[in-house]
Amino acid sequence: MIIAVIDGMGGGIGSQIVSNLRDELPSYIEIYALGTNSIATSAMMKSHANKGATGENAICVSCKKANVIIGPISIIMPNSMMGEVTTKISEAVCDAEGMKILLPLMPENFELVGLENKPLMLLIKDAVKLIKKEFNIK
Repeated sequence: MIIAVIDGMGGGIGSQIVSNLRDELPSYIEIYALGTNSIATSAMMKSHANKGATGENAICVSCKKANVIIGPISIIMPNSMMGEVTTKISEAVCDAEGMKILLPLMPENFELVGLENKPLMLLIKDAVKLIKKEFNIK
């Protein structure tokens, strides 16, 4: 099983996701750190992802292999993260066959109504629980 964690900017969200996945899931599950830039990839690799890759093409290719793609909702919004998320990246995520888990951390000029406002750590824990339930992982 492959879980692709996608993040940009400084990789702080992605590194927290990778760390929680690594703590909660069995070691045979591969975690890919996919950064829109090398700083984000490096931060996620420090949290013990199995493999890391940087940039548009690496993200597009790796999304096809992933059973699960997880990251902030901005990974499906072209030009978000100060332009780091390209149209090709957002299309690759949306078109991928794997399950997508998007954390509702909204860019400045977006609002989603009807969502419970939770701290990042609780969102990540909910995402890990969802993966465990969906793939029957104890």
